[in-house]
Amino acid sequence: MTSSQTPPPPTRRGVLRGALALGAVATVPAAAGTAHAAGTATPTNPLVHQRADPHIHRHTDRRYYFTATAPEYDRIILRSSHTLAGLATAEEAVIWRRHTTGDMAAHIWAPEIHHINGAWYIYFAAAPADDVWKIRIWVLENKNPNPFRGTWTEKGRLTTAWDTFSLDATTFTHNSDRYLAWAQHEPGMDNNTGVFLSRMANPWTLTGPQVRLTTPEYAWERIGFKVNEGPSAIRRNGRLFMTYSASATDANYCLGLLTADENADLLAPGNWKKSPVPVFTSNDTTAQYGPGHNSFTVAEDGRTDVIVYHARQYKEITGDPLHDPNRHTRIQRLRWKPDGTPDFGVPVADGPVRILGGRP
Repeated sequence: MTSSQTPPPPTRRGVLRGALALGAVATVPAAAGTAHAAGTATPTNPLVHQRADPHIHRHTDRRYYFTATAPEYDRIILRSSHTLAGLATAEEAVIWRRHTTGDMAAHIWAPEIHHINGAWYIYFAAAPADDVWKIRIWVLENKNPNPFRGTWTEKGRLTTAWDTFSLDATTFTHNSDRYLAWAQHEPGMDNNTGVFLSRMANPWTLTGPQVRLTTPEYAWERIGFKVNEGPSAIRRNGRLFMTYSASATDANYCLGLLTADENADLLAPGNWKKSPVPVFTSNDTTAQYGPGHNSFTVAEDGRTDVIVYHARQYKEITGDPLHDPNRHTRIQRLRWKPDGTPDFGVPVADGPVRILGGRP
């Protein structure tokens, strides 16, 4: 998410406090996401200010559903629009708030919204009020067809092989199997987190082996903190590609890339090829710094791939980067090289961003 970069306690402390809302119910605002329903407008970056770790899901109703980390780390928000540009002005609903005591009371990070077997699920990270770096993965469920309505039920903690720092869960299907990818500290490893993969028995339960796909090994993955986190998968051109974020959440934050053949056993780590260089990094020319924790979606034509990520507009940060709120949600077209691999380019400059049509 935002940061597996916390060294193990006790080097960082601080209790976040907020209002209790168990399985909060929220109704969709009448105006949410309707401003651009009649046509496709040109998005402008930043798309959504002060929203990190962005996740955009395009549903079968042809609407986009957006969630992200709020800088207060205290709630889960949701927006919806018929267009990507419309997410900028769509009314924002709070569909869940952290607890005031006990589990799920601090560091509400990196929510992702998915629709699975007729229900909505949100995966997110949270920590107890009395141990705010004991961060683990949690799951919410809503069976209403409209995720702004109904009740978000707490399905509980998603249990992994170790009871250690874990976060940034994402899910995808491949060859009829559902998988979860996430970041976690593996006992005995000299890092903060690596990226792991497992099949799922249901949307809140893992089954079978849990394998490590990548650990920070290159210098560019170990600046500030030894981090691989925030995985996101996209399948194209006979291959499955998985991005992940590396290093501290300042200007050193960047994307790495794993690649597997679409017919390979995804749970065999040797079937994944890791890029020895980062694929998406800070850029002085466009004045974008720390691009990372991405997701993928498609444009309104249903075909053109879009990368969704956060970045800051300046390099120098005073104090802990986790206390700087200005990681803004950004989008741009994801292009493809002649060899079928993704061409991330550079994080584009602020301003209108052309998704459909010619460059950029």
